Amino acid sequence: YPMLHVTTGSDNVKAGETLMMSGAGKFGVEARARQIGGAGAQASGIIFNRGTIRMLQIPNRNRDLKSADVTATLPDRVDLGRWRLAGEICDGKCLAGAMRPGRGIAHKACAELCLIGGVPPVFVTTQPVEGHEFMMIGSADGGPLTEGLLDRVGVYISLEGRVEERGGLAVFLADETTLQVLP
Repeated sequence: YPMLHVTTGSDNVKAGETLMMSGAGKFGVEARARQIGGAGAQASGIIFNRGTIRMLQIPNRNRDLKSADVTATLPDRVDLGRWRLAGEICDGKCLAGAMRPGRGIAHKACAELCLIGGVPPVFVTTQPVEGHEFMMIGSADGGPLTEGLLDRVGVYISLEGRVEERGGLAVFLADETTLQVLP
């Protein structure tokens, strides 16, 4: 899922911070980010935050996410180890503040539509990892969530996987084979 590592900050977003990104509505920005190809970018939009999770919602206009002549190094990936975590998979946009509460079985259908549209998923854990209660979640190989995990959105589950920190953003690389649905 596309992330934005901030090199030139503002009053609301500090340099060095890494933000998840989404588009307007129930859509991600993967196609637009892919056009930039991992190079420098300039982005503008609305910031959502809840706890340690922050997301930049980029309007569906090309001028709000575009290539820029920016030289920066990406933050190192900090390995926080392998964990078994219990919690819930949610869509990052609603959880970060687009909707409240943005989680639970009542929000399941909305979250599924957001995730199908490309909004980054978030794992809300009952056991914080290095201070992170919320973390972006992907498959064990670092790719997007598998269909098996998407089917468990809004359900209380446990999973094992590696947790990394990327510029202050925690990322849970979940091993689907360890999935257990909890009561």
